[in-house]
Amino acid sequence: MAISHALLEFIPSIFLGVPEEGTVLSILPGHQFVLQGRGKEAVRLAAVGGFGAVLVTALLLPLFMIILPPIYGPIKPYIWILLVIIVIYMFIRLNNSLKSFLWSVALFLLSGIMGYIMLNTPISSNVSLLCIFTGLFGVSTLLFSLSESSFVPTQNKFHNFKINGNILRGIFAGGIAGTILGFLPGLGPAQGSIIAQELSGGGDSESNREGFLVAISGVNTSDTLFSLVLIFLIGNPRSGIAVYINNILENFDFAHLILFVFTALTAVSLSLCLCLKLGDTVSNCIEQINYKKLTWIVITFMSLLVIGFSIWYHVNIPFILIAYITAISLGLLPHYVGVNKSNLMGVLILPAIVIYFICSENFQILITYWPKSLYKRI
Repeated sequence: MAISHALLEFIPSIFLGVPEEGTVLSILPGHQFVLQGRGKEAVRLAAVGGFGAVLVTALLLPLFMIILPPIYGPIKPYIWILLVIIVIYMFIRLNNSLKSFLWSVALFLLSGIMGYIMLNTPISSNVSLLCIFTGLFGVSTLLFSLSESSFVPTQNKFHNFKINGNILRGIFAGGIAGTILGFLPGLGPAQGSIIAQELSGGGDSESNREGFLVAISGVNTSDTLFSLVLIFLIGNPRSGIAVYINNILENFDFAHLILFVFTALTAVSLSLCLCLKLGDTVSNCIEQINYKKLTWIVITFMSLLVIGFSIWYHVNIPFILIAYITAISLGLLPHYVGVNKSNLMGVLILPAIVIYFICSENFQILITYWPKSLYKRI
């Protein structure tokens, strides 16, 4: 289910929330193709990228088994430093002016503070994460699309999809970036896409955009598989599905690892066929659907999910609604100030940095030399 979801989720992300062509910085890679009437081609790029990246991860598994277990222990105290370096690089890479740089830092810190607060409340982390991610990345994107009076242009019934060097490079970039993503806590596909973009060549040319879309899809699927592999390699699950499986299986041994790898290969093969079929169907039907009405239906459904699960877990409804509205408002800001929405991944990265720093030897040395009165307050 996890592998299938990682691949098939690109269909709604490609065809929903499409902004106007002028709002370049808020356009997702798949949206660029949809605006050009190349929705079918975008689906094929995403499908091939996800399929190929899982193959790359499976082939490189013996290498990971040799390298990762010995190095994880020594570098664990310094993971927070790696996260800080990646965040700083992300700020520099995604911004070309002081104004956008400052906005990126502000959004990263604001989302990080919100994430830290929400994850440290008595509320179930299931509801907290559903609330903040739905608001930051889901509903906010759809609302901005509605405010821009966007529409999906006529999609070409034929596609010009051919596997070339850029696509192959994107597959390998996605597979490698996905494994890096699975290894470092708090990072999401947004940060993985930056790593993948560097590995796949980046740039704004047509061929590089194709490789980039392939790489992003590869990041999603390979990260899903590698988060399961890490249960065996370092005994530390790095995703929701991995935590769930780790709770079910008391002893995750090599036999389980092989089972999951081959299950993943089977799932991604079936999902590839399903993704192509569903993608073509959606591409053909999207023009006949009232786009604005469909968007409102999705927004309503997502909001009802947040409220429904809040009631199920006996969460204070007024509090969760305030958090939900705050997340939506914060998610709208990048669209209007012209910066990348990946800065909002601070919602997970900043809490991860804080936790790993507190657990590090550096923090223990630091508090040793602090005044006792200040130490007692902390």
